[in-house]
Amino acid sequence: MSIEGKKIEKPFSAWIIFILATACGLIAANLYYSQPLVGPISSALGISSGAAGLIVTLTQIGYGIGLFFIVPLGDILENRKLVVVSLLLTVVALTLAAVVESAALFLTVSLFIGLGSVAAQVLVPYAAQLSPDATRGRNVGNVMSGLLLGIMLARPISSMVAEFWGWRAVYYLSATAIFVLALLLAMVLPARQPLTTTRYPALLGSMLHLLKTTPILQRRAIYHACVFATFSLFWTTVPLLLTSPIFHFSQKEVALFALLGVSGAVAAPVAGRLADRGWTRPATGIALAFVIISGILPLVIQSSSTSALVTLVISAILLDMGVSANLVLGQRAILSLGAEFRSRLNGLYMAIFFAGGAIGSATGGWAYAMGGWSAALLIGIALPVIAFIYYTTEKK
Repeated sequence: MSIEGKKIEKPFSAWIIFILATACGLIAANLYYSQPLVGPISSALGISSGAAGLIVTLTQIGYGIGLFFIVPLGDILENRKLVVVSLLLTVVALTLAAVVESAALFLTVSLFIGLGSVAAQVLVPYAAQLSPDATRGRNVGNVMSGLLLGIMLARPISSMVAEFWGWRAVYYLSATAIFVLALLLAMVLPARQPLTTTRYPALLGSMLHLLKTTPILQRRAIYHACVFATFSLFWTTVPLLLTSPIFHFSQKEVALFALLGVSGAVAAPVAGRLADRGWTRPATGIALAFVIISGILPLVIQSSSTSALVTLVISAILLDMGVSANLVLGQRAILSLGAEFRSRLNGLYMAIFFAGGAIGSATGGWAYAMGGWSAALLIGIALPVIAFIYYTTEKK
Protein backbone atom coordinates (compact mmCIF):
# COMPACT_ATOMS: atom_id res chain seq x y z
CA MET A 1 0.00 0.00 0.00
CA SER A 2 1.38 3.40 -0.97
CA ILE A 3 0.83 6.08 1.63
CA GLU A 4 2.10 9.01 -0.39
CA GLY A 5 -1.43 10.00 -1.40
CA LYS A 6 -1.33 9.14 -5.13
CA LYS A 7 -2.08 5.46 -5.16
CA ILE A 8 -3.47 2.91 -2.74
CA GLU A 9 -3.11 -0.64 -3.93
CA LYS A 10 -5.32 -2.32 -1.39
CA PRO A 11 -8.25 -1.16 0.74
CA PHE A 12 -7.57 0.87 3.81
CA SER A 13 -7.95 -1.33 6.91
CA ALA A 14 -11.43 -1.23 8.44
CA TRP A 15 -9.76 -1.61 11.82
CA ILE A 16 -7.73 1.57 11.27
CA ILE A 17 -10.90 3.41 10.22
CA PHE A 18 -12.60 2.28 13.43
CA ILE A 19 -9.64 3.50 15.49
CA LEU A 20 -9.65 6.85 13.69
CA ALA A 21 -13.41 7.25 14.19
CA THR A 22 -13.10 6.46 17.91
CA ALA A 23 -10.13 8.79 18.23
CA CYS A 24 -11.95 11.69 16.57
CA GLY A 25 -14.96 11.18 18.85
CA LEU A 26 -12.88 11.12 22.04
CA ILE A 27 -10.90 14.17 20.98
CA ALA A 28 -13.83 16.29 19.77
CA ALA A 29 -15.80 15.58 22.95
CA ASN A 30 -13.29 17.68 24.89
CA LEU A 31 -14.73 20.79 23.25
CA TYR A 32 -18.17 20.16 24.71
CA TYR A 33 -17.71 18.53 28.11
CA SER A 34 -17.66 21.91 29.85
CA GLN A 35 -20.93 23.24 28.44
CA PRO A 36 -23.27 21.60 30.99
CA LEU A 37 -20.65 22.05 33.75
CA VAL A 38 -20.38 25.85 33.62
CA GLY A 39 -22.48 26.25 36.79
CA PRO A 40 -20.61 23.87 39.13
CA ILE A 41 -17.19 24.90 37.75
CA SER A 42 -18.00 28.58 38.29
CA SER A 43 -19.18 27.90 41.84
CA ALA A 44 -16.12 25.82 42.74
CA LEU A 45 -13.56 28.28 41.33
CA GLY A 46 -15.30 31.53 42.17
CA ILE A 47 -15.90 32.58 38.58
CA SER A 48 -18.54 35.32 38.31
CA SER A 49 -21.70 34.75 36.31
CA GLY A 50 -20.54 37.38 33.84
CA ALA A 51 -17.27 35.54 33.20
CA ALA A 52 -18.67 31.99 33.32
CA GLY A 53 -19.17 31.92 29.57
CA LEU A 54 -15.40 32.15 29.12
CA ILE A 55 -15.10 28.51 30.22
CA VAL A 56 -16.65 27.41 26.93
CA THR A 57 -15.59 30.38 24.83
CA LEU A 58 -11.85 30.01 25.54
CA THR A 59 -11.96 26.33 24.61
CA GLN A 60 -13.56 27.27 21.30
CA ILE A 61 -11.04 30.08 20.77
CA GLY A 62 -8.20 27.63 21.37
CA TYR A 63 -9.74 25.28 18.82
CA GLY A 64 -10.06 28.09 16.28
CA ILE A 65 -6.42 29.05 16.77
CA GLY A 66 -5.41 25.43 16.30
CA LEU A 67 -7.41 25.13 13.07
CA PHE A 68 -5.45 28.01 11.56
CA PHE A 69 -1.99 27.37 13.01
CA ILE A 70 -1.69 23.64 13.85
CA VAL A 71 -3.91 21.73 11.39
CA PRO A 72 -2.05 23.14 8.32
CA LEU A 73 1.11 21.52 9.70
CA GLY A 74 -0.39 18.23 8.53
CA ASP A 75 0.71 19.23 5.02
CA ILE A 76 4.40 19.53 5.98
CA LEU A 77 4.94 17.33 9.07
CA GLU A 78 4.60 13.59 9.57
CA ASN A 79 0.97 13.22 10.62
CA ARG A 80 1.22 10.54 13.28
CA LYS A 81 3.82 12.48 15.29
CA LEU A 82 1.82 15.70 14.96
CA VAL A 83 -1.31 14.00 16.30
CA VAL A 84 0.47 12.29 19.22
CA VAL A 85 2.21 15.51 20.32
CA SER A 86 -1.09 17.41 20.14
CA LEU A 87 -2.80 14.73 22.23
CA LEU A 88 -0.10 14.80 24.88
CA LEU A 89 -0.56 18.55 25.11
CA THR A 90 -4.28 17.92 25.62
CA VAL A 91 -3.56 15.36 28.38
CA VAL A 92 -1.50 17.91 30.30
CA ALA A 93 -4.21 20.57 29.91
CA LEU A 94 -7.02 18.19 30.97
CA THR A 95 -5.06 17.05 34.02
CA LEU A 96 -4.44 20.62 35.08
CA ALA A 97 -8.13 21.43 34.59
CA ALA A 98 -8.98 18.60 36.99
CA VAL A 99 -6.73 19.81 39.81
CA VAL A 100 -6.43 23.60 39.64
CA GLU A 101 -8.08 25.83 42.23
CA SER A 102 -7.42 29.12 40.43
CA ALA A 103 -10.05 30.52 38.07
CA ALA A 104 -7.43 32.25 35.91
CA LEU A 105 -5.40 29.06 35.52
CA PHE A 106 -8.49 27.00 34.71
CA LEU A 107 -9.51 29.45 31.99
CA THR A 108 -5.97 29.34 30.59
CA VAL A 109 -5.87 25.55 30.38
CA SER A 110 -9.34 25.61 28.81
CA LEU A 111 -7.79 27.42 25.86
CA PHE A 112 -5.06 24.75 25.60
CA ILE A 113 -7.67 21.96 25.72
CA GLY A 114 -9.19 23.45 22.59
CA LEU A 115 -5.79 23.98 20.99
CA GLY A 116 -4.72 20.35 21.44
CA SER A 117 -8.09 18.99 20.35
CA VAL A 118 -7.49 20.02 16.73
CA ALA A 119 -5.67 16.68 16.45
CA ALA A 120 -9.05 15.34 15.27
CA GLN A 121 -8.83 17.60 12.21
CA VAL A 122 -5.39 16.25 11.36
CA LEU A 123 -6.81 12.72 11.43
CA VAL A 124 -9.67 13.43 8.99
CA PRO A 125 -7.48 14.39 5.99
CA TYR A 126 -5.10 11.62 7.12
CA ALA A 127 -7.95 9.13 6.59
CA ALA A 128 -8.73 10.68 3.21
CA GLN A 129 -5.05 10.52 2.24
CA LEU A 130 -4.79 6.81 2.98
CA SER A 131 -8.06 5.93 1.22
CA PRO A 132 -8.53 5.02 -2.45
CA ASP A 133 -10.81 7.31 -4.47
CA ALA A 134 -13.54 4.68 -4.68
CA THR A 135 -14.03 4.48 -0.91
CA ARG A 136 -12.76 7.88 0.23
CA GLY A 137 -16.26 9.22 0.94
CA ARG A 138 -17.24 6.11 2.90
CA ASN A 139 -14.07 6.18 4.98
CA VAL A 140 -14.31 9.91 5.69
CA GLY A 141 -17.99 9.41 6.52
CA ASN A 142 -17.21 6.66 9.00
CA VAL A 143 -14.49 8.73 10.66
CA MET A 144 -16.77 11.77 10.82
CA SER A 145 -19.59 9.70 12.31
CA GLY A 146 -17.23 8.97 15.20
CA LEU A 147 -16.39 12.65 15.56
CA LEU A 148 -20.07 13.64 15.49
CA LEU A 149 -20.95 11.00 18.06
CA GLY A 150 -18.27 12.46 20.30
CA ILE A 151 -19.75 15.93 19.91
CA MET A 152 -23.31 14.75 20.54
CA LEU A 153 -22.50 12.44 23.46
CA ALA A 154 -20.14 14.82 25.26
CA ARG A 155 -22.83 16.91 26.94
CA PRO A 156 -24.99 14.07 28.33
CA ILE A 157 -21.93 12.05 29.38
CA SER A 158 -20.33 14.96 31.23
CA SER A 159 -23.66 15.72 32.92
CA MET A 160 -24.01 12.13 34.11
CA VAL A 161 -20.40 11.80 35.30
CA ALA A 162 -20.60 15.10 37.16
CA GLU A 163 -23.89 14.04 38.75
CA PHE A 164 -22.25 11.00 40.40
CA TRP A 165 -18.56 11.92 40.83
CA GLY A 166 -18.32 15.69 40.42
CA TRP A 167 -17.15 17.85 37.55
CA ARG A 168 -13.42 17.22 38.11
CA ALA A 169 -13.96 13.52 37.36
CA VAL A 170 -14.90 14.47 33.79
CA TYR A 171 -11.44 15.94 33.23
CA TYR A 172 -9.63 13.09 34.99
CA LEU A 173 -11.43 10.50 32.88
CA SER A 174 -10.87 12.39 29.64
CA ALA A 175 -7.15 12.87 30.40
CA THR A 176 -6.80 9.14 30.96
CA ALA A 177 -8.70 8.27 27.77
CA ILE A 178 -6.68 10.71 25.64
CA PHE A 179 -3.37 9.42 27.06
CA VAL A 180 -4.28 5.82 26.23
CA LEU A 181 -5.43 6.99 22.80
CA ALA A 182 -2.12 8.74 22.13
CA LEU A 183 -0.20 5.55 22.95
CA LEU A 184 -2.52 3.48 20.74
CA LEU A 185 -2.23 5.81 17.75
CA ALA A 186 1.55 5.92 18.11
CA MET A 187 1.66 2.13 17.88
CA VAL A 188 -0.91 1.30 15.20
CA LEU A 189 -1.10 4.19 12.73
CA PRO A 190 1.08 3.98 9.64
CA ALA A 191 3.38 6.94 9.08
CA ARG A 192 2.11 9.44 6.53
CA GLN A 193 4.78 11.72 5.14
CA PRO A 194 3.65 15.03 3.59
CA LEU A 195 3.83 15.68 -0.13
CA THR A 196 5.15 19.24 0.09
CA THR A 197 8.26 20.88 1.54
CA THR A 198 6.71 24.32 1.91
CA ARG A 199 8.05 26.31 4.87
CA TYR A 200 5.64 27.13 7.69
CA PRO A 201 5.33 30.93 7.04
CA ALA A 202 4.61 30.26 3.36
CA LEU A 203 2.18 27.52 4.38
CA LEU A 204 0.15 29.96 6.47
CA GLY A 205 0.35 32.60 3.77
CA SER A 206 -1.04 30.16 1.21
CA MET A 207 -4.27 29.64 3.14
CA LEU A 208 -5.85 32.92 2.08
CA HIS A 209 -4.87 32.16 -1.51
CA LEU A 210 -6.49 28.70 -1.25
CA LEU A 211 -9.67 30.24 0.12
CA LYS A 212 -9.82 32.80 -2.70
CA THR A 213 -9.08 30.33 -5.48
CA THR A 214 -11.06 27.26 -4.38
CA PRO A 215 -14.75 27.71 -5.28
CA ILE A 216 -15.73 24.30 -3.88
CA LEU A 217 -14.26 25.21 -0.50
CA GLN A 218 -16.08 28.55 -0.51
CA ARG A 219 -19.42 26.98 -1.40
CA ARG A 220 -19.23 24.02 0.96
CA ALA A 221 -18.02 26.23 3.82
CA ILE A 222 -20.97 28.59 3.36
CA TYR A 223 -23.44 25.68 3.25
CA HIS A 224 -22.11 24.21 6.44
CA ALA A 225 -21.61 27.49 8.29
CA CYS A 226 -25.35 28.06 7.86
CA VAL A 227 -26.49 24.60 8.95
CA PHE A 228 -23.98 24.39 11.81
CA ALA A 229 -25.23 27.77 13.03
CA THR A 230 -28.72 26.28 13.19
CA PHE A 231 -27.35 23.18 14.93
CA SER A 232 -25.62 25.30 17.58
CA LEU A 233 -28.65 27.55 17.95
CA PHE A 234 -30.97 24.59 18.48
CA TRP A 235 -28.78 22.82 21.04
CA THR A 236 -28.14 26.09 22.88
CA THR A 237 -31.81 27.00 23.21
CA VAL A 238 -33.68 23.67 23.42
CA PRO A 239 -32.36 22.95 26.95
CA LEU A 240 -33.77 26.34 27.99
CA LEU A 241 -37.13 25.35 26.56
CA LEU A 242 -37.11 21.88 28.12
CA THR A 243 -36.20 23.14 31.60
CA SER A 244 -38.71 26.00 31.41
CA PRO A 245 -42.22 25.79 32.96
CA ILE A 246 -43.45 24.45 29.61
CA PHE A 247 -41.84 21.01 30.06
CA HIS A 248 -40.25 21.10 33.56
CA PHE A 249 -37.34 18.83 32.51
CA SER A 250 -34.55 18.03 34.93
CA GLN A 251 -30.93 18.10 33.77
CA LYS A 252 -30.95 14.30 33.56
CA GLU A 253 -34.01 14.42 31.31
CA VAL A 254 -32.33 17.02 29.10
CA ALA A 255 -29.34 14.68 28.84
CA LEU A 256 -31.62 11.83 27.76
CA PHE A 257 -33.23 14.09 25.15
CA ALA A 258 -29.75 14.88 23.77
CA LEU A 259 -28.99 11.16 23.58
CA LEU A 260 -32.02 10.62 21.34
CA GLY A 261 -30.65 13.12 18.85
CA VAL A 262 -27.41 11.14 18.58
CA SER A 263 -29.11 8.70 16.21
CA GLY A 264 -28.86 11.39 13.54
CA ALA A 265 -25.14 10.64 13.23
CA VAL A 266 -25.99 7.52 11.19
CA ALA A 267 -26.40 9.86 8.21
CA ALA A 268 -22.65 10.51 8.04
CA PRO A 269 -21.48 7.18 6.54
CA VAL A 270 -24.58 7.07 4.31
CA ALA A 271 -23.69 10.49 2.91
CA GLY A 272 -20.13 9.32 2.30
CA ARG A 273 -21.36 6.36 0.25
CA LEU A 274 -23.65 8.62 -1.79
CA ALA A 275 -20.73 10.93 -2.51
CA ASP A 276 -18.63 7.98 -3.68
CA ARG A 277 -21.38 7.21 -6.20
CA GLY A 278 -21.34 10.76 -7.55
CA TRP A 279 -24.58 11.86 -5.86
CA THR A 280 -23.12 14.73 -3.84
CA ARG A 281 -25.41 17.40 -5.28
CA PRO A 282 -28.80 15.73 -4.69
CA ALA A 283 -27.64 14.47 -1.29
CA THR A 284 -26.71 18.04 -0.35
CA GLY A 285 -30.20 19.25 -1.26
CA ILE A 286 -31.75 16.54 0.93
CA ALA A 287 -29.44 17.38 3.84
CA LEU A 288 -30.30 21.09 3.67
CA ALA A 289 -34.01 20.24 3.44
CA PHE A 290 -33.76 18.11 6.59
CA VAL A 291 -32.29 21.05 8.51
CA ILE A 292 -35.03 23.40 7.28
CA ILE A 293 -37.78 20.92 8.19
CA SER A 294 -36.23 20.41 11.63
CA GLY A 295 -36.90 24.07 12.35
CA ILE A 296 -40.37 24.21 10.86
CA LEU A 297 -41.85 21.23 12.73
CA PRO A 298 -41.52 22.61 16.30
CA LEU A 299 -42.67 26.01 15.07
CA VAL A 300 -45.92 24.48 13.84
CA ILE A 301 -46.54 22.39 16.96
CA GLN A 302 -45.97 24.40 20.13
CA SER A 303 -47.43 23.26 23.42
CA SER A 304 -46.49 21.20 26.46
CA SER A 305 -48.22 18.12 25.06
CA THR A 306 -46.71 14.73 24.34
CA SER A 307 -47.10 15.36 20.61
CA ALA A 308 -45.05 18.56 20.93
CA LEU A 309 -42.31 16.68 22.76
CA VAL A 310 -42.30 13.92 20.14
CA THR A 311 -42.05 16.61 17.47
CA LEU A 312 -39.01 18.05 19.22
CA VAL A 313 -37.35 14.62 19.25
CA ILE A 314 -38.04 14.15 15.54
CA SER A 315 -36.70 17.62 14.84
CA ALA A 316 -33.51 16.91 16.80
CA ILE A 317 -32.92 13.70 14.85
CA LEU A 318 -33.61 15.36 11.47
CA LEU A 319 -31.33 18.26 12.37
CA ASP A 320 -28.48 15.98 13.38
CA MET A 321 -28.98 13.87 10.24
CA GLY A 322 -28.90 16.90 7.97
CA VAL A 323 -25.86 18.44 9.65
CA SER A 324 -23.97 15.12 9.76
CA ALA A 325 -24.66 14.38 6.09
CA ASN A 326 -23.80 17.87 4.89
CA LEU A 327 -20.53 17.88 6.84
CA VAL A 328 -19.35 14.64 5.25
CA LEU A 329 -20.46 15.68 1.77
CA GLY A 330 -18.48 18.89 2.15
CA GLN A 331 -15.36 17.17 3.44
CA ARG A 332 -15.53 14.51 0.72
CA ALA A 333 -15.63 17.27 -1.89
CA ILE A 334 -12.78 19.39 -0.57
CA LEU A 335 -10.54 16.49 0.48
CA SER A 336 -10.65 15.21 -3.10
CA LEU A 337 -9.10 18.40 -4.49
CA GLY A 338 -5.42 17.80 -3.84
CA ALA A 339 -3.33 15.66 -1.52
CA GLU A 340 -0.65 18.29 -1.02
CA PHE A 341 -2.97 20.82 0.66
CA ARG A 342 -5.68 18.67 2.26
CA SER A 343 -4.87 19.73 5.82
CA ARG A 344 -5.03 23.41 4.93
CA LEU A 345 -8.35 22.99 3.13
CA ASN A 346 -9.78 21.04 6.04
CA GLY A 347 -8.56 23.64 8.53
CA LEU A 348 -10.18 26.45 6.55
CA TYR A 349 -13.42 24.51 6.14
CA MET A 350 -13.66 23.71 9.84
CA ALA A 351 -12.70 27.23 10.96
CA ILE A 352 -15.35 28.85 8.77
CA PHE A 353 -18.22 26.65 9.82
CA PHE A 354 -17.20 26.69 13.49
CA ALA A 355 -17.43 30.48 13.24
CA GLY A 356 -20.96 29.94 11.96
CA GLY A 357 -21.65 27.72 14.96
CA ALA A 358 -20.40 30.39 17.36
CA ILE A 359 -22.66 32.95 15.72
CA GLY A 360 -25.57 30.52 15.96
CA SER A 361 -25.05 29.95 19.68
CA ALA A 362 -24.78 33.65 20.45
CA THR A 363 -27.73 34.58 18.23
CA GLY A 364 -29.86 31.77 19.62
CA GLY A 365 -29.34 32.84 23.21
CA TRP A 366 -30.12 36.44 22.34
CA ALA A 367 -33.21 35.53 20.29
CA TYR A 368 -34.56 33.25 23.02
CA ALA A 369 -34.13 35.98 25.63
CA MET A 370 -35.76 38.63 23.44
CA GLY A 371 -38.51 36.71 21.65
CA GLY A 372 -38.64 33.21 23.10
CA TRP A 373 -38.47 29.84 21.38
CA SER A 374 -40.36 30.99 18.26
CA ALA A 375 -37.88 33.80 17.58
CA ALA A 376 -34.96 31.38 17.90
CA LEU A 377 -36.63 28.93 15.54
CA LEU A 378 -37.25 31.59 12.88
CA ILE A 379 -33.54 32.42 12.82
CA GLY A 380 -32.75 28.71 12.80
CA ILE A 381 -34.96 28.27 9.72
CA ALA A 382 -33.67 31.34 7.89
CA LEU A 383 -30.03 30.23 7.94
CA PRO A 384 -30.42 26.90 6.07
CA VAL A 385 -32.94 28.57 3.73
CA ILE A 386 -30.15 31.00 2.76
CA ALA A 387 -27.86 28.00 2.19
CA PHE A 388 -30.53 26.26 0.10
CA ILE A 389 -31.06 29.34 -2.09
CA TYR A 390 -27.31 29.48 -2.65
CA TYR A 391 -27.34 25.73 -3.34
CA THR A 392 -29.78 26.26 -6.23
CA THR A 393 -27.10 28.31 -8.01
CA GLU A 394 -24.70 25.32 -7.99
CA LYS A 395 -23.95 24.02 -11.45
CA LYS A 396 -25.23 20.51 -12.10
